Amino acid sequence: MPIPTTNRLARSGGDTERLACTYLQAEGLRLLEPNYRCRRGEIDLVMREGDTLVFVEVRFRASSRFGTPAETVNIHKQHRLAAAAAHYLRYHPTKLACRFDVIAVSGNNHINWIRNAFNVQ
Repeated sequence: MPIPTTNRLARSGGDTERLACTYLQAEGLRLLEPNYRCRRGEIDLVMREGDTLVFVEVRFRASSRFGTPAETVNIHKQHRLAAAAAHYLRYHPTKLACRFDVIAVSGNNHINWIRNAFNVQ
């Protein structure tokens, strides 16, 4: 779904993450923490949707020639996200359910929001 708040193309990671955050906030999610970093990895956006804590990975690809943005969230990236989420939860305990979403942004700022994109063991 294209987002109407901008006519310019997202170029940097920060631009894409701001675009994704604005989109998700318009969809009712609340930002808790942008760019959570630890030694084990990084989570682009930590958000809350109702009774669910949402760890969001934002990916941008100007072209799908070498794969879509969502396809770049491979198993290695999923494990790094899970490790960073575990670290976040260690220091921010919660009883909320948790999930991993992916925001895939293509070259024309088309946003594909993949809820519960993957599960971790």
